[in-house]
Amino acid sequence: METLIKSWDGEAIVSRFDQETSTWMFIAIHSTALGVPTGGTRLKTYPTPHDALFDAMRLAEGMTYKWAGVEFPRGGGKAVLDIPESFDPSQREGLITRYGRWLADLNGIFETGPDLGTTPSDMALIRRGFNGVFGCPTDLGGAGDPGPYTALGVFSGIRASCEQRFNSLDLNGRSVLVQGVGSVGRPLINLLLEAGCDVKFSDLDSARIDEVRGELGLSFVEPEAVYGEPCDVFAPCATGGILNAKTNPQLKCLIVAGGANNQLEQTQDGEALHQRDILYAPDYIINAGGAIYLLAVENMGWSVSKAEDRIVEIGDTLKDIYAHAEKSGINTMKAAEELAKGRVKQAAQKKLAEI
Repeated sequence: METLIKSWDGEAIVSRFDQETSTWMFIAIHSTALGVPTGGTRLKTYPTPHDALFDAMRLAEGMTYKWAGVEFPRGGGKAVLDIPESFDPSQREGLITRYGRWLADLNGIFETGPDLGTTPSDMALIRRGFNGVFGCPTDLGGAGDPGPYTALGVFSGIRASCEQRFNSLDLNGRSVLVQGVGSVGRPLINLLLEAGCDVKFSDLDSARIDEVRGELGLSFVEPEAVYGEPCDVFAPCATGGILNAKTNPQLKCLIVAGGANNQLEQTQDGEALHQRDILYAPDYIINAGGAIYLLAVENMGWSVSKAEDRIVEIGDTLKDIYAHAEKSGINTMKAAEELAKGRVKQAAQKKLAEI
C-alpha cells in the first residue's frame, strides 16, 4: 500500500481499522483546490485492503473531475469501508456509527453521501454526530429521490448534444432510445415526451416493461437488440461498461447521452466512438444532476429551484466540452478531462497565491 500511495497524485489518505468488525476504512482525498472533498461512502468486501485503497483513490480522482467538470465548488474525495466476508449484518449499525464519529473527529476534511453498499439509513446514522452528510431519508431531513434531478441534467445534456450535432435545440421528432427505465430512465422519458421526442425503451425488468408499455404505449426494444437499433440519441441509464469493443461497432445512433455511470468499459472506447463520429456526452458530466441536487439542497441550504437551475447548466458545460474537443481534434472524454484538470490547476494556483 505504501508503493500505491507514493505513486498517487492525490493529497492525502486517511485510514482506520475497526477492531470490532475487522473492517478497513479508507478516505482518499484527491483534491481540495475547488472546495471540501466530497464523495460517496462505498461498503463492500474487497480481495485485499490494497484493492480497497486503490478503489478509493481511483474514485476520489473521478470525483475531482466530476465536480470540476461541472464547475461545482467541491473537491474530490471518496471513502471505502472494506468489510470482511464474515461480516455480520447485525454489526452494521455499530460500524456505521463509529465511522460517523471518525468523520466528526476529522473536523470536516471530507463530506459524504450514499454509494454502492450504503443507504440513506446509513447516512442518517452518520448524521447523528456529523453534519457533513447528504442523502438521508426524507423524514430525517433528506432531500428525497435524486433520480428525477439526474434525469433533468441528462435531458439538458441531450438538448446540448442535439444542438451540437443537428444545430438545433428543438427535440421535436428526434428519436431517442432509453436503456433502463428505473429511477433516472423513467423521469427522463417523461421529459423527452414533453419535448416531442419519438421515444423507445429497453429494460430487463418485466414489471417495468409492462408498466411503461401500458402507461405510455412506447415501443420496446429487446435488450440484445438495443445497440443495433437506429436512433438519433442512445441514452444508457442502467449499468456501466456497456460501451465496449463488442457493442460500439453495432451502434446506429449519432449521439450517446445517458445517465449510467462508467459507460465506457475502457478509456479507448471513447476514442472508438470519436472515430465513428458518434458524439459522446461524458457520463460523469451529464449524470451529475442528482449529486448536485442532494448536496446543494440537503447540505448547502439551496432551494430546489436554485438547484434545478444549476443542474440545467450541465448542458452549457457540455457545449464547452464539445467546443474544446472540436477545436483540439480530440474525443469528448479527453476534452472533459483536460478542462477539468485545467480548472483544478487554476484553482490550486490561486490558493497558493493567497497564502
